[in-house]
Amino acid sequence: MIAVIDRGKDLMGALYYNYHKVEKENAQVLSTQKIIEAPDGSYSVQQLSRSFELYLLANRKTEKPVLHISLNPDPKDKVSDTDFEKMAQEYMKQMGYGNQPFVVFKHTDIERTHIHIVSVCVDADGRKISDKFEKRRSMDVCRALEKKYDLKVATEQKENPQSQVFKPINYKENDIKSQISSVVRHLPKYYHFQTFGAYNALLSLFNITAEEVKGKYNGIPKQGLVYFALNAQGEKASSPFKASLFGKSAGLIQLQSHYEKSRTKLKDSPAKESIKTRIESVMQTASNESEFKKKLVEQGINLVVRRNTQGRIYGITFIDHKFRCVFNGSELDKNLSANVFNDWWNNGSEKDLSEKVNMDTKETTSLGIEIKEPNSLPDFSGQEDTVYSGQENNLIEAVGGLLPRTQGEDFQETTFANQMKRKGKRRKPKF
Repeated sequence: MIAVIDRGKDLMGALYYNYHKVEKENAQVLSTQKIIEAPDGSYSVQQLSRSFELYLLANRKTEKPVLHISLNPDPKDKVSDTDFEKMAQEYMKQMGYGNQPFVVFKHTDIERTHIHIVSVCVDADGRKISDKFEKRRSMDVCRALEKKYDLKVATEQKENPQSQVFKPINYKENDIKSQISSVVRHLPKYYHFQTFGAYNALLSLFNITAEEVKGKYNGIPKQGLVYFALNAQGEKASSPFKASLFGKSAGLIQLQSHYEKSRTKLKDSPAKESIKTRIESVMQTASNESEFKKKLVEQGINLVVRRNTQGRIYGITFIDHKFRCVFNGSELDKNLSANVFNDWWNNGSEKDLSEKVNMDTKETTSLGIEIKEPNSLPDFSGQEDTVYSGQENNLIEAVGGLLPRTQGEDFQETTFANQMKRKGKRRKPKF
């Protein structure tokens, strides 16, 4: 079990954050201590806040008196409400907050069921409760609770591509923003891609698409990205989410920097020749498109195809999960270009791996996602096409553990914790 402790000034913010999830039936008030109760047993933010007023009024000089703690068992642990209540009581007691008012919320909006505790870290006389060696003490308490309640032991592990596992998002679930965040915040850490189109091809594996937006604000040109969830047909199935909601790594500037780093990294990388060789080997044994895709998946490679409304292929993108990089077909070799595959699958031509075809500029686009009509796409002033209205079914069938996935990430919790920290920062005086 992992405990996360945050401090801030905004009591109402901490209560509203949790109670908003209660109202959406993604959380519940599990237990309370020294909290005012309504006659009917219900709670409201205003009612809960009154239980902390005297403590905050008595506060002498503690800058961040509001305490917000989350206790997070392993997703595989099955913890009863009774055990969650006992764990909260014991944790607070061992950390020195056993006599404080606090409210325990149980969150069920992500696959990792966990609890949040809202309290204050000043006592009834306004004195700060010691937080000396807090992290060490918290870890010791968590280890003891794991043993007592037969929970999986949490170990701090460095993130690496082999241990992370992503999964495609489901637009029908109510935490779309959190699902998108768990993908887009991490992909640049694990995959090399050289263009916006290649990035979008990679996103398509997770039922996500990105779109570049341009405009002016107060006469100043602005440029950025928005993200959408996709349905099974590759159509937009959500409202747009601004990239700024997901951190710098999901924004246009950071991604452009990532493109440049990827180009440098992949320029002389042995990965390129290895991927090319594996694809050509599959081409020699596959008799049609379906078989080709299936055999590529066995090699740890996903194929994303882009077609026009007449069915002509004009974009091919290969996503390799062994070396974790994305290549447009023509970037690997001319015999892997869109023209070659169009002749093979649409015109019935025999594939010739020694043939060097002349590339049309339209075939060098690297989005590689099947769309209905390229001429109907919005103009992005020279940028690659970024919107599509069709996607091949079963794109990532059988890829299994090759796709990385983060489990149980609470995007809203991370955002709220960062807000608490920002509100606590003082501005430096100007001289």
